[in-house]
Amino acid sequence: MRIILVIIGLSLVFSCKSEPKKENTESPATESLMAGSDTLIYPEEKHFKSIRQVTFGGDNAEAYWSFDDSMMVFQSNNKNWGMECDQMFLMQVGDTFQDTIPPMISTGMGRTTCAYFLPDNKHFVYGSTHLVDPKCPEVPLRKNGKYVWPVYDSFDIFVADLEGNITDQLTDTPGYDAEATVSPKGDKIVFTSMRSGDLELYTMNLDGTDVKQITDELGYDGGAFFSPDGTKIIFRASRPKTEEAIAEYKGLLSQGLVQPTEMELFICNADGSDLRQLTFLGNANWSPFFHPSGEKILFSSNFEAEKGFPFNLYLIDIDGKNLQRVTHGKTFDAFPVFSNDGKYLAFSSNRNNGGTRDTNLFIAEWQD
Repeated sequence: MRIILVIIGLSLVFSCKSEPKKENTESPATESLMAGSDTLIYPEEKHFKSIRQVTFGGDNAEAYWSFDDSMMVFQSNNKNWGMECDQMFLMQVGDTFQDTIPPMISTGMGRTTCAYFLPDNKHFVYGSTHLVDPKCPEVPLRKNGKYVWPVYDSFDIFVADLEGNITDQLTDTPGYDAEATVSPKGDKIVFTSMRSGDLELYTMNLDGTDVKQITDELGYDGGAFFSPDGTKIIFRASRPKTEEAIAEYKGLLSQGLVQPTEMELFICNADGSDLRQLTFLGNANWSPFFHPSGEKILFSSNFEAEKGFPFNLYLIDIDGKNLQRVTHGKTFDAFPVFSNDGKYLAFSSNRNNGGTRDTNLFIAEWQD
């Protein structure tokens, strides 16, 4: 699960690193694009030619483009929209929602996560708990003093049209099934499942057939995305190694919980072969997405942070070289997703939230 609550939780639990790198403390330049009292583009953010804020309240994240780049689907728990927990919303690219509410395209029941367009631009996949309980499930944030994510066994993956009508159910095995994303080739879905007893990655056809397990190492494998040509998969994973860490991981998992505070990025072929670890940075490295070239990964990390935050976006080559910082916020930047034509980047950020904990969607015009 890629839960927006990470924004609050991770900032509370990370201990100081032994040799932390210092954050840049320069003041924003006066010529930066401004809104309210916060800066939308910091002077160091050279990859952003322009930027536009899309939402203005609540927690908004995981905005994914339609195959023709004309629409986006995203999740929000904005209480001003009547939400008690995350539901899915549709936007036309160019829309903003400062004074309006986008159309909800999930059922409005249960909790939803990780929507993604199908190639016809008329349907999307997403995870939902609504079959088990129409109410929002509880969200435990801490266990034994440590930050945790719930991995609800009530999650299954559904297909719906853009009016919110469910047209298919792709999973029905016991346990967690969620985090589905679609190959740019339009032929496969990758998702995370507990069906083996651990949180592993699987692929399947768009109709749910031909399910294949592609990872099999102990730890939480999730947040997976295909490369632009569909030949590779990038994902983030925890890899407990010590007896103590393994026991803690298994104990939490038996309670439907994971602790996402130590994660690194891994890359493999679309069939799971040639698996290798990409980052060795420490702390939480997650929400990876391929650069349009297919030769770089854009991801969120707090590896430079002293106390668990800020999270910023970084680029790294697929061979693990040439790490480069992209954003220079003071709180949280994550969930980066390039448009299919490579011209725009959607991401979530705490910037320009007036000092609240709101996480909003932004679309930046990208330049290499």
